[in-house]
Amino acid sequence: MANEATLVNKFSEPIDFIVADGAGIEKGTVLKLTDPRTASANDGTGDVFAGIAHREKISGDGRTRLSAFVDGIFDMTVNAGVGVTLGAQVATSGANLIRDATEAEIAAGKSIGKALETGAVNEVIQVMVGK
Repeated sequence: MANEATLVNKFSEPIDFIVADGAGIEKGTVLKLTDPRTASANDGTGDVFAGIAHREKISGDGRTRLSAFVDGIFDMTVNAGVGVTLGAQVATSGANLIRDATEAEIAAGKSIGKALETGAVNEVIQVMVGK
């Protein structure tokens, strides 16, 4: 998968989420959250953020747990069709991509964190995740 998030600063230890045994997830993948406390690779716009995969999960390896960072500073990629504003809350915008979050997404708890830089389309910027 492309555009994985890269850890810059860690605030806390990663926590475990349930994952499907058949899921293949690369290290640095932005994860979406479903009930109950289940994570999978994000693939949409405005997904509920679970975290960022701490390590690789190989499909069919028998593991049903995956640790993920829920906070920290990460290098993340801005979506090709939009920019990101310094200080704005950001949300998912496709697989491993970000964009400015809408007010409705922020109210619904779908923001990933805060942009620490202004980002042009396809640019990699730093995001303070979980804050």
